[in-house]
Amino acid sequence: MTINRRDLALSTLAVPALAVPALAVSALALTTPALAASADEEAVAKKVEAFRLAQIAADPKALGTLCWDDLSYSHSSGKVEDKATFIANTTDGKSKFLSIEYKDPTIKVVGPAAIVRFHWVAEQEMAADGKKVPTNLHILMNWQKQGDDWKLLSRAATKL
Repeated sequence: MTINRRDLALSTLAVPALAVPALAVSALALTTPALAASADEEAVAKKVEAFRLAQIAADPKALGTLCWDDLSYSHSSGKVEDKATFIANTTDGKSKFLSIEYKDPTIKVVGPAAIVRFHWVAEQEMAADGKKVPTNLHILMNWQKQGDDWKLLSRAATKL
């Protein structure tokens, strides 16, 4: 049975009780994509947190799993690294993160892509002299869906 707008309008005038189920079905159909986007946003949020923890732990295996092979990782200095260079430099032991906080994150899923922004507040300790270095940045990450999984495709940082 096909119901068009005209039939629906006429049925609400003639029998209001029959229109309620039809409207409920229409409302459900309209909200279903929002539920799917929420699930993707939640999945991306979990990946972003896993990435933060992998950075603190300097875990090359975890970082490798979270990143695309064609990763473009840009630092606030303007230095750009590919996946292998990023992982090598992050895990080389020349410094370690004492803390990394991602403040005020936003996630926007657009098809198979997710745009993530946040305020990065961190502190590193340099291995050579024990000097503690704070960082205060704005971060933009782009995550791409690969099958059912999300991978970091690019990251850019700006000093605040």
